[in-house]
Amino acid sequence: MSLSQLKAPKGATQVRKRVGRGQASGLGKTAGRGGKGQKARSGNMRFEGFEGGQMPLQRRLPKFGFKNVFRREFAEVKVGDLAGLTGVVDATALEAAGLIRGRRDGVVLLAGGELTGPVSVKVDRVTAGARAAIEKAGGSIELVPPPVTMHQKAKAAKRAAAKA
Repeated sequence: MSLSQLKAPKGATQVRKRVGRGQASGLGKTAGRGGKGQKARSGNMRFEGFEGGQMPLQRRLPKFGFKNVFRREFAEVKVGDLAGLTGVVDATALEAAGLIRGRRDGVVLLAGGELTGPVSVKVDRVTAGARAAIEKAGGSIELVPPPVTMHQKAKAAKRAAAKA
């Protein structure tokens, strides 16, 4: 079989209906819209959710929910998972070890499991239990500062200008 022999299966393609092309076509004159009425006119209200002028369902129901655009999604790692990792353990080291996947806004360290040796950790957030477990094992924790937004930069510049 070659590319020149490929064909679409029977019934896969259909000829487009050409409406309004004369009486002999069977779809001339009113072009399949019937006689008179709103649906026969051009510019009729055919959009999704239209209920003939009645208040549509999506407008009758109340709005609900809230989507925070400033939300930060963190990858969660337990203290017990850090066993066996050496050097400075940060987001790239955790990703290389297969402990976190995908794009997240940072890493949060949670208490859970035991730690045998000292580990130096560089993460965005740490729970109190995780901090105690790391320090008990003789390790250290460094927090990554949160990213500065454009709004915060502008606010800081405005404050600096007011002081000067």
